[in-house]
Amino acid sequence: MPNGHAIDAGRTPAGAAPLLALSGIAKEFPGVRALAGVDFNLRRGEVHAVCGENGAGKSTLMKIIGGVHAPSAGRLLYKGVERRFASPLEAEAAGIAMIHQELNLVAHLSVAENIFLGREPRRGFLVDRHALRAGAQACLDRLGAAIDPDAPVRGLSMAQRQLVEIAKALSLEAELLIMDEPTSSLTEQEAQSLFRVIRDLKAAGVGIVYISHRLDEMREIVDRVTVLRDGRHVATDALAATTIDQIVARMVGRALDEKFPERTSVPTGDVILEAAGLTRAGAFRDVSFALRRGEILGFAGLMGAGRTEVARAVFGADPLESGTLAIEGRRLSIRDPRDAIAAGIAYLSEDRKAQGLAVTMPVDANLTLANLGAVASRLGLIDAARHAAAAQDYVDRLGIRTPSLRQPVRLLSGGNQQKIIIGKWLFRDAKVMLFDKPTRGIDVGAKLAIYTIMDRLAARGIGVVLISSELPEILGMTDRVAVFHRGRLVRILDTARTDQEEIMHYASGFGGREG
Repeated sequence: MPNGHAIDAGRTPAGAAPLLALSGIAKEFPGVRALAGVDFNLRRGEVHAVCGENGAGKSTLMKIIGGVHAPSAGRLLYKGVERRFASPLEAEAAGIAMIHQELNLVAHLSVAENIFLGREPRRGFLVDRHALRAGAQACLDRLGAAIDPDAPVRGLSMAQRQLVEIAKALSLEAELLIMDEPTSSLTEQEAQSLFRVIRDLKAAGVGIVYISHRLDEMREIVDRVTVLRDGRHVATDALAATTIDQIVARMVGRALDEKFPERTSVPTGDVILEAAGLTRAGAFRDVSFALRRGEILGFAGLMGAGRTEVARAVFGADPLESGTLAIEGRRLSIRDPRDAIAAGIAYLSEDRKAQGLAVTMPVDANLTLANLGAVASRLGLIDAARHAAAAQDYVDRLGIRTPSLRQPVRLLSGGNQQKIIIGKWLFRDAKVMLFDKPTRGIDVGAKLAIYTIMDRLAARGIGVVLISSELPEILGMTDRVAVFHRGRLVRILDTARTDQEEIMHYASGFGGREG
């Protein structure tokens, strides 16, 4: 019993029945025990955080509450009645809404159509377009999200899609709301708007289950915290009665002394990537920067500032209208990602499953995907022995946890998936690596592993760009910070001589601090 804190599932005060009570919940998939006898309860008007490493069972537990999975054993009481929801629609009808970590939107439909998908207001047999748009606008306004309800989702950034997913859940007016990594793509400012909504929901008696790997943000809104490890319940405490360090130690089964690795002391070299006057109408304009060998350059800014758009253009995923790119002093003509890859530029998208991995394919196929020629025989066929040896080399080098090279990537944790993407580009001998929110949705232990890999890449002379909405991450991992505001790169700061306040001043368009 660590530090004298209770390690049961927490007790609701006498006379106050919990909104949700789980006891002995177990879930087994073929060959995998995801949950083993988990107890958990949630009160009305409470935010109860569930913490654990990737693979600890958090999402599986939420999917049981939300009707996605049926438990293999155990009881679920909702509003005092034993229930077993057969589908998400049945759970929604009972007043349970879930914001999934993996966004569940239909790309070709509009924002408004996604928010009310399957529940569209009607006028007779026809959809009431006016009511649909007005309802969506009200949900977006509640979040302070400046998003056009008529805009197609496929044109939105990841952060905007995250806000649409949250608005969709709010539109259900649920009594129990599950939030699985709701701030993973949001800036600090956007997260604060969400926390304001959460406080309003608490005051209205809504019970909220909150999952986040951004442990520091829990102090803002969380009442109690439950820790899971390896599918088992470890501890439940009032947040005020514990510390972040204790929570982390319970999650990983050991003390985690550092959030960021000590950077390897290697002097930065010559300029490896130079961008001059990059412009794409409606996204960014006149962006210039230089990235040196062995440097980690941060891209910071608010949602819509143009950070991701610049990275995608450098990689050839989106067209440039003007400006020049050069690598190692050689002028580049990048028309598509193949040109960028050939030049030694790699891009690790924030949407790793949709744009970084072939999730139904196995680990070995994903690791070699960007450089199949290196494992081909003289006849042009894949050499099975060379293919397996190359994949195993990167599994060992990067510490990828997988039962076998043939394991489908979709079954691995987010941290291991991210390592596979890094391995894929290392196998291609990338000279420049653009990391777009690389720690989105992964736990503290996996974050440290990703940071350590980034440091090793820089120490090898690779130029690294880190795009992040987490300013502590920017300050903890970069040498310099390029700050974006409304499509312009407004300032490049020396990380050792700046802080969050100065970065936010520039990111908000106010310029530097006085004095």
